[in-house]
Amino acid sequence: MDQLIEFIGNHPNLAMAFVVVSILLIWSFVGDSLQGLNNLAPQEATLLMNHEDAIVVDVREDSEYVQGHILNAIHLPSNTLLDRIGRLEKYRNRPIIISCMTGSRSAHACSLLKKKGFEKVHNLKGGLMAWQNANLPLAKGKD
Repeated sequence: MDQLIEFIGNHPNLAMAFVVVSILLIWSFVGDSLQGLNNLAPQEATLLMNHEDAIVVDVREDSEYVQGHILNAIHLPSNTLLDRIGRLEKYRNRPIIISCMTGSRSAHACSLLKKKGFEKVHNLKGGLMAWQNANLPLAKGKD
């Protein structure tokens, strides 16, 4: 223990970097759970879509959406989500899966929907990139 204290005293910047990296590592594992986010892998999302009639909301921009999206996804770009949230009212009691390209914009959209009272909101973990890596189909063009 004395050596640890001596090390910290001799190398405060290195010790501080270790603490910061440790906190970030722990946050990467438990942060989503603490925020109430429910991340779904693509396979879990397809099960939810097939067995519980979940809907998919794609929050990417128009140019990204037309290049490929999950079949029957509702397109609500993240910058207009709050203005157009009324489109989702009829799905309030159904599971909603939010998708984007990598899962970060959709995580933010999940938080917004939860604040608006939607309870069954899920984030597609890894976004459309994970969906494609799982060899799941995409629809092209505008619906």
